[in-house]
Amino acid sequence: MSAPSATAPATFEEQECFVAYVAHELRTPIALQRTLVEVTLADPLADTAALREMGARVIAGCEHQQALIEALLDLARSQRGLSRHDPVDLAAIAGEVLLAHDLSELESVVVLEPAYTMGDPDLVERLAANLISNAIRHNVTSGCRIEVATGMGLGRAVLSVVNTGPSIPAEELTRLFRPFQRLDVHPRSSAEGVGLGLAIVQEIANAHGAFVTARTRVVGGLEVHVSFPATLNRRAAH
Repeated sequence: MSAPSATAPATFEEQECFVAYVAHELRTPIALQRTLVEVTLADPLADTAALREMGARVIAGCEHQQALIEALLDLARSQRGLSRHDPVDLAAIAGEVLLAHDLSELESVVVLEPAYTMGDPDLVERLAANLISNAIRHNVTSGCRIEVATGMGLGRAVLSVVNTGPSIPAEELTRLFRPFQRLDVHPRSSAEGVGLGLAIVQEIANAHGAFVTARTRVVGGLEVHVSFPATLNRRAAH
């Protein structure tokens, strides 16, 4: 099925709801961090170990908030449209993204054939990174497997990411591509994300005139294909 558009909220009510989501996502961890600091500092028996543990938990919370803010900036940037129209090879970008991940605990199948398009290389890299990191993070079942492929098909440049994982109800699939939508199919994977990864994928695809198709797998997990307009000038992508 085709993923839904995750365009910016059009009405005042939608904008108000979106802002409320953002405020909730930031306010809750900030309140937890403040409580953690106050409780630790109020404990007269708190020693160096307790302070170090508190500091580590606060840093972890800050990193999550930073990830959320960066994701929101990516979402806003992609919604503004493209300011760059440079040659892009999806194979090269997917390869670079994969180098940043440890796949040693997964069965991985990687087939990267040249796939040329035009656009913003940074945004396309973010799209690939979100798809691949999501596929890895939610791959929490036994016999974990991820497949990443690029190539040309029907005159378009295609990036495909397939993973094993928990079963996703087909009727819930479209919700994954909207901001701040999570499925509690596995507590650990849901807690680690910020709920914007696939929404950003959709917006970057929209900005590039690309199509996102996604389907659930009978064995569990997700299959996502993003097809970009192909460029005829392959040399320009090198």
